This record gives sequence, C-alpha cells and structure tokens, in this order.
Amino acid sequence: MEIGFDNQKYLAMQSEHIKERISQFGDKLYLEFGGKLFDDYHASRVLPGFRPDSKLQMLLQLKDQAEIVIVISAKDIQQNKVRADLGITYEEDVLRLIKEFKKVDLFVGSVVITQYTGQTMADSFKQKLKRRKINCYYHYFIDGYPTNTEKIISKDGFGKNEYIKTQRPLVVVTAPGPGSGKMATCLSQLYHDHVRGIKAGYAKYETFPVWNLPLNHPVNLAYEAATADLNDVNMIDPFHLEAYGKVTVNYNRDIEIFPVLRNIFEAIYGKSPYQSPTDMGVNMAGFCIQDDKTCQEASRQEIIRRYFVTKTRFVKEECEESEIQKQELVMKQADVTELDRRCVVAARQKEKDTHSFSGAMELQDGTIITGRTTHFMGACSSVLMNAIKYLAGIDDDVLLIEPEAFGPIQKLKTNYLGSKNPRLHTNEILIALSLSAQKNPQAKKAMSQLKQLRGTQAHITCDVAHVDASVYNSLGIQITYEAEKH
Repeated sequence: MEIGFDNQKYLAMQSEHIKERISQFGDKLYLEFGGKLFDDYHASRVLPGFRPDSKLQMLLQLKDQAEIVIVISAKDIQQNKVRADLGITYEEDVLRLIKEFKKVDLFVGSVVITQYTGQTMADSFKQKLKRRKINCYYHYFIDGYPTNTEKIISKDGFGKNEYIKTQRPLVVVTAPGPGSGKMATCLSQLYHDHVRGIKAGYAKYETFPVWNLPLNHPVNLAYEAATADLNDVNMIDPFHLEAYGKVTVNYNRDIEIFPVLRNIFEAIYGKSPYQSPTDMGVNMAGFCIQDDKTCQEASRQEIIRRYFVTKTRFVKEECEESEIQKQELVMKQADVTELDRRCVVAARQKEKDTHSFSGAMELQDGTIITGRTTHFMGACSSVLMNAIKYLAGIDDDVLLIEPEAFGPIQKLKTNYLGSKNPRLHTNEILIALSLSAQKNPQAKKAMSQLKQLRGTQAHITCDVAHVDASVYNSLGIQITYEAEKH
C-alpha cells in the first residue's frame, strides 16, 4: 500500500502543539477529542500511513496530567445507535472504551449523558455505570441551543447541567462518535468552573476537516461523506477570514457554536483568546501529508465506500433518502462514480458472466480476485478462499477443504439450527479450513495469508449477512455490497 502520510512527523508536531496550548491556560484545560481515539480507521483510510492509534499515543505522553470524560447522547442510547465500523451500539462502545483506557493506565473520571430529557434507557445505562463504580452525570436538552446565547449562558441553560467533578489539569473529552455533545459538555464546564472561581480553557483536537487543505479537497469531502447522517457541511471559516484575511476550512457545527464559545470566554476573561473556530483547533495533519496524490485517491475510494454504506442503510430503513442525496452530491464534487471502485466493476462483471451473485477483492498489489456463489459457499466465502489461495501461490483447482466436510456443517445449519441457507458463511469456512490445516500443509499455508488481507477492497453484488461483514471487518477488508439484491 502506498504511503501518503508521515505519521512520525505528525506525532512529533501534534504533541508539541498540544503542549503549547495547555500552557496558554491556568488551572484546567478541556481538550475535546473529535473522531476516534483508539481506532481512527477513517483517518487511516483517507491518509494512508496514519496510524489508527496516533491520538492515543500522544495522550499517553500526558497520562499523569490527564483524565478522560466520555460523552454519549441520551438520544443515541434510546435509538440504539450503532458504530458502523465495529457493529456495536454507542452504549456498548462507551463500556468498551472504559476498559481500553484502563488497560493502558489512563484515568477515566466520568461519563456524561447529554441531551437528557428523561429517557428510560439513559437511566438504565446510568445504573450500569454505577454498578461499575463510574461517575455519571446528566446534561440536559437546552431549547434554543446553539443560537440563544443569553439563555444558554444562564442558570436555565448550562446552569441546569450537573457539574462534572474533575481531578486533573487536562480533561480529555471524547465520545463513541460525532454528534454526542462533546463541545457542549466542555462549554458547560467552562461556565460552571467560572462560577466556582476556577480558571479554565478549551481547545479542540479534530482531525477533519483539515483546516489548511482546500474546501473541496477529497480528504475534506470524505469527511462530509463520513458524517452524511449528521448533515455536516464543510465551510470557509468566516470568522478566520475576517480576523486574519486567510482562507481556512471548518465545518458548520463549529462555526454555528463559535459565537457561544466567544461569549463564554468574554464573560470569563473579558476577552476571547480565540478569534475563529480554526483558532480553537490544534490539528497538524495537513502539514504531514507527504504524497497528496495518494491521499486524494484514497479519499475518493472512501467517498464511494461511504455511498454504498448509506445505500445499505436506506434499504434497511435506517436513514432517509436525503442522506443518499447528500452522498450523491459529495460524489459529484469529488468527480467519482460507483465504477471508479475497481472491485465493483469486477464483481458486477463476474455476476454477468456466471449469472450468480458474485464478489471481487482488490489486493494490495492491485490484483483483482473474484468469486461467485456456489452450492457450498456464498460470494463472500468464495472470494475470501480464492484470495488466500492466490496469495499462497496455490492453484485455483486445488481443494483445501474436502467436499465431505461441507455436508455435516450444512446438515447442522439446516436440520438443527433452523437456517434455510445451506451455504457456508465466512466464519464457517474459516473454521473448516483451520481443521483441514491440521493435516493439510496447503490449507495451513493458505490460512497464514489471512493477515495479508488487511487494507484490501472488496465488493459483493448482493446483500451480505452480518456475520460475513463482521469477519471481513475483523480481517481489515474494506467491504461494500448491494443490499437491494437478495
């Protein structure tokens, strides 16, 4: 895989910049961490070379000074919102994040449930946290947020929120996903700290949009595609343009909230340290792109992938048609179509040639591997097996799993487990292959190639079962599929 991003340079520049920002404030700094902290796979896809745990590595350098506050929206809890990349709910991800932070000796101070209006599922989640001895606070829905500044900065606005008791000078505010209320949580704390005579500051660590790349750069457009469900829009920062005469890129929610933040700072200090939303940020990613062409192409592929994800959500009635229209607009801006994804073209051609649901995988060296649905295997399983055979240098006609081994598994599925589909899913194929590998050296050789599939691209011409999508995700295969076909 071609590298377009210098991760080592990024770690050095970013950590120094954050330290500088911490030194600007007195008793406490609330640092909003946008995106994923442990596993920022979106960043690693659009900026090849970016390590998914880069933010975590920087945070570990400051762990003695830092504590974590995790934010989750009561609406997301009530709606069982799911992280598409991991296939788990936001509620489950909060519990996962707490465990992961503790594993690396990072202190989790509390969880904040935002936009609370009495949701019963939010109450139940608070009880789960209580049993785990995790402090939990409610922040309430504020009518008129974020435009009614006078109400927001009052006892009837932020004043109604429960005050988060923190112990350390650096408070890192993070969440399972966008739209959780991280910034509002930080602003609420600034208000409450001011009431208590504590001098506190705020900064934002958000990788996207990249402020010093053009508005319609594919990296920034990929961010719009990733947040289509939130209807985020990249914009020229008008405050920065007015203050400095320089064009920078931010997004609508930060631009909308900036007057609130500025008013809060003015109320506390008499003067705001920030003249624009761009000033709030500490993102150095744009300075670490070493091959812009590579990052642009990776971002275009991410835009197409996000388009297919939204189409699947629409078919499953998980989003409105407007979300698809948003993705189509982003694709036009990026000047791409479905056919610019090579595995899509190959999979559809395979289906046309074989008259059966098919799939294709683009390996790291650009080789395209195809497969089709058979009596024994679905398209996902077929493509996976063909790919690892190719990587192992095994001829296509060599059997790695004896046909007799399929029968008992199919009988178990249909006769005892109630499945109407006798074909083997990828997890079942891999179990059968691992058993075969005990005596078959070729099967063992093929199994050892699974790690080579990370970062590959795949497309399937029909709906994909959750178990197959989960296996592909675990292997690091970036899969798209056509959910409208059954």
